[in-house]
Amino acid sequence: MNTEKIGGLQLFYLMAGYVLGTAIILGLGQDVKQDAWILIAVGMLSSLILMVVYTQLAAYYPGDSLVQMLPKIIGKFLSYPVILLYILHFTYSAARGSRELGDLIVTTILSETPIIVVIGSFMLLMIYCLRGGVETFGRMAEIVFPVYIFSLILIWILLLSVDQFDMKHLTPVLGNGIKPVLKAAFPSAINFPFGETIVIMMFFPFLSNKKYVRKIGMSIILVGGLLLTINSIMMISVLGPEIYSKDIFSLLAATQMVSVADFLERFDALVILMMVAGVFFKVGAFIFGAAVGISQLLRLKQSRSVILALGTIITPLSLLSASSFVEHLEIGFKYYLPYIHTFLQIIMPILFLCTAFLRKKMGHL
Repeated sequence: MNTEKIGGLQLFYLMAGYVLGTAIILGLGQDVKQDAWILIAVGMLSSLILMVVYTQLAAYYPGDSLVQMLPKIIGKFLSYPVILLYILHFTYSAARGSRELGDLIVTTILSETPIIVVIGSFMLLMIYCLRGGVETFGRMAEIVFPVYIFSLILIWILLLSVDQFDMKHLTPVLGNGIKPVLKAAFPSAINFPFGETIVIMMFFPFLSNKKYVRKIGMSIILVGGLLLTINSIMMISVLGPEIYSKDIFSLLAATQMVSVADFLERFDALVILMMVAGVFFKVGAFIFGAAVGISQLLRLKQSRSVILALGTIITPLSLLSASSFVEHLEIGFKYYLPYIHTFLQIIMPILFLCTAFLRKKMGHL
C-alpha cells in the first residue's frame, strides 16, 4: 500500500490546513474571553511535547503507521481493540467536521437547502479526491493551502479598516489571573486542534523523505498555532471579548463588519470558501486515516473501496450524532473533547512511547 508517496512540503500544507480546519470556524478559547490568544499559545507550546511523542514513535518504527506499530508495541491481540478505537475516533471526528461545515453553510448562505444535501455534496467531493490516493490529496493541499493563507491574510488586513477595531479589547491581559487560562488549556486547548494531529501518524509511511518527520511535525504545530493566535487577536480586537465569547462563527461575524469606502463589502463568501477549504483538509485527513487503518487491519491491498464505504457512513452519522448544532457543540466540548480526546490523543500515545522505549532498552524493538 505504501507505493504512493507524499512530499514533505505537501504533508506540511495538508496538516497545517488540518490544524486550522474547524478551529477557524468555531473559534477557540471563548470561555476566557480576551485571553483566548494566550490560551491558544499555551496549547500550541504544550502540544510541541505531544508532537515529540508522535514523531518519536515514528522514529522507533520507521515505515509503520499507528495501526501497524501498535501490534509491535502492545502485542497482537491487545492491539486490535485499540486500533478499532482509533478508527472509530477518526470516523466520528470526520462526521463532526462535516456537521460543522453543513451547519455553517445552511446558517449563512444556503438557508433553504436541506443540510443532508450540503453534507452529501461535500462528501462526494471528498470521496472523489481521496480515491485518487495520497499523492492526489497532497497535490490538492499544495494548490489550495497557499490560496487559503493568502485569503486569511487578506481578511486580517480588511479587518484593520473596521471602525470597531481596537487592540484595547485585549485588555486586561490575564485580568482574572492565569488559573482560568491554564484550566481551559489543559487538556482542551491541547486536544483541539493540536492533539488531533495524531492522524499524521497515518501519513508518515507515505512520506518520501522520513528524516524530516520531526521538523515537519514541529512546523505544523508552530505555524498552525501562530496563525490561530493571530486570528484570535484579530477577532477579539474587532468584536470585543463579550461578543467573541458568545458568537459561534466569530470570523464570519467579524468579516461582515468590513466596509471599505461603502463600496467593498460582503466578504462573507470569501470566509465561507476558506472554511470549506479548512474542513476539506480536516475531514479528508480523518477519512484517509480511518481508511488506511481499516485497510491495514484487514490486510486489504487498496483503500479506495473503504473510502467509498466511509463516505457513505459519515454523511448520515454526521446528522444522527446530534439533533441540533447546539447539542453537537455540547457533546463535543463537554464530553468528547475532555475525555475521549484526552485518552486517545494524550494518555495512550505517551503509554505507547514508554512501552516502546522499554522494549528498545530490552532489545525487543
